[in-house]
Amino acid sequence: MTAKPKFAETPHVLASASRVVAAEIEGLRALSGALDNGLGGPFGAAVAAMAAAKGRVVVTGMGKSGHVAHKIAATLASTGTAAFFLHPAEASHGDLGMISPGDVALALSWSGETPELRDVIAYCKRFGVPLIGVSSEPASTLASAANIALILPKAEEACPIGLAPTTSTTMQMALGDALAIALLEGRGFSAREFRNFHPGGRLGARLITVRDIMVKGELLPRLRADSTLSEAIFEITRGRLGGAAVVDEEGRLKGAFTDGDLRRALPHAGLGATVADHMTRAPVFAEPSLLAIEAMRIMTERRRPILLMFVCEGDTLVGAVHMHDLLRAGIA
Repeated sequence: MTAKPKFAETPHVLASASRVVAAEIEGLRALSGALDNGLGGPFGAAVAAMAAAKGRVVVTGMGKSGHVAHKIAATLASTGTAAFFLHPAEASHGDLGMISPGDVALALSWSGETPELRDVIAYCKRFGVPLIGVSSEPASTLASAANIALILPKAEEACPIGLAPTTSTTMQMALGDALAIALLEGRGFSAREFRNFHPGGRLGARLITVRDIMVKGELLPRLRADSTLSEAIFEITRGRLGGAAVVDEEGRLKGAFTDGDLRRALPHAGLGATVADHMTRAPVFAEPSLLAIEAMRIMTERRRPILLMFVCEGDTLVGAVHMHDLLRAGIA
């Protein structure tokens, strides 16, 4: 029987891991240097071409480059640049029809000689679709045919036999991220727009605004400064927020009265006492557009954390957000 390889020798395993990471770091350093020395011009042209596209960015590649292309397309799409992945082998069997006038093609091939890309290249040339080629070989078929060639610097693969794409795919991935972020920054892409593409999961929750979860309308507990403590008990109980906003005749926020204020008042004041004598004046409030995660930070990082914060447009009360609302929304 063939002996199973032994992986229990931790120092050797860690040495291998360190070599891989070091090799890929060197590849990224080479890429960074290239952007400052020759690659910067074509990179800027590629960003401009994608930004000007009336259609979508069609990202394609085969094998490991194809997996990277999948990720680049996803990153572009999630940051405001319409994009999708086109499998080059499927393209030759009908999927070339997915490329439309106004699109821009972004093709990845480390060697620049991937056979499956040839039909994609020919189609782009025939129908005038701008082609951006990413390769390490400036004289390759892909680089020569591309309208814009992004030539990556040569770098050693982390694989000890120099065959498994490792450093090369890391460099391709980093270049794709750089393209996506350059486009994002050029468009002034906002956190609210980002949330539109990421509504689910923890990330989507962290991009929710106070407006999205605040209590408003008839559900919002309100008091006047001359309301009695008896009336305050009823309103706080009705609202189920542990407090109520104190507003004037125009609906402007003047104070906050919480169940804590009530407990502190009752030993010394009767139920006929007014809220004005026991409320918190100039309470903390937020604007509706504030990110909910920022609202949580404001509520918890105070010397005395608060559970209820009111929401105002200008000085007019429009809502309230409770810590429980933030927790239910998955903010924490």
